[in-house]
Amino acid sequence: MGGGLVLTGGVICVCLAGSGCSGQGAAAQGTGGGDPVAVLHRAADRLVAAGSAKARSAMEMASGGTRVTIRGEGVYDFEGRLGRLKVRLPQDPAGSSEHRPITELLAPGALFMKNRGAGVPDDKWVRVETASLSDGNLVTGGATDPFAAAEVLRGTRTATYVGRTEVAGTAVRHYRGTADLARAARGASDGNRQALAAAAKGFATAEVPFDAYLDDEGRIRKVRHRFSFANGRDEGTVAVASTTLLYDFGAAVRVRLPEDRDIYAGKIAAEPGEPEKPGEASGEGSGGKN
Repeated sequence: MGGGLVLTGGVICVCLAGSGCSGQGAAAQGTGGGDPVAVLHRAADRLVAAGSAKARSAMEMASGGTRVTIRGEGVYDFEGRLGRLKVRLPQDPAGSSEHRPITELLAPGALFMKNRGAGVPDDKWVRVETASLSDGNLVTGGATDPFAAAEVLRGTRTATYVGRTEVAGTAVRHYRGTADLARAARGASDGNRQALAAAAKGFATAEVPFDAYLDDEGRIRKVRHRFSFANGRDEGTVAVASTTLLYDFGAAVRVRLPEDRDIYAGKIAAEPGEPEKPGEASGEGSGGKN
């Protein structure tokens, strides 16, 4: 795509062809349900207590005047750390055809994808170790793992309470702040610790601005992170805004991870002109179930 973003297969390959927050938490104490920093640190735990939820996601990537949006929808079990999303890629550059939706299964330390794309049989899954990805799968899959999105908030350094508003008809408290990925990794669950640590090193900056909307039980209803991803060609960065919307808490979640025999172990073919994907599983020895 002349001077913009290249979307390939299933995993999103972000590459270029050309191209704070103020106030500590105490300032808003008593207006937003307590110290904003402390409230945000606990947000992931509130989701675990809720058990599960339905989720929608939108990932917007912009660079060199080109902007694309990838959307996902599914369910997530916060207790079991398992989720299922159907991710829809944008139309091809000509606008004449659509990619097939990609089914993604999320598990601690792993991402499974079906309908991955070139070279992968229709009945096989691709398995990727999230700790091996330079963004910790906050961007690569085209949808941020809902629990990883929540655990980023464990790294909140500064935050302010913006005020009351609504998300999908639910009254929420709006917080705005900045999180540090390295700090988030240190406080994260075992399944996300290595992935967030990889993201802290792989992104252009470990500082992540965010807007978080919590209901009166402290559960995240909506969170929007803004990541800065280096293109690897010394030509600037890609701006990524990832939004996760959670609703229908307590929804039934049934996720069955693929068996070893269902994992694709061959080479993942590249599309014509597609650069090698850093951090993506090569298909060699990538089998196994988490």
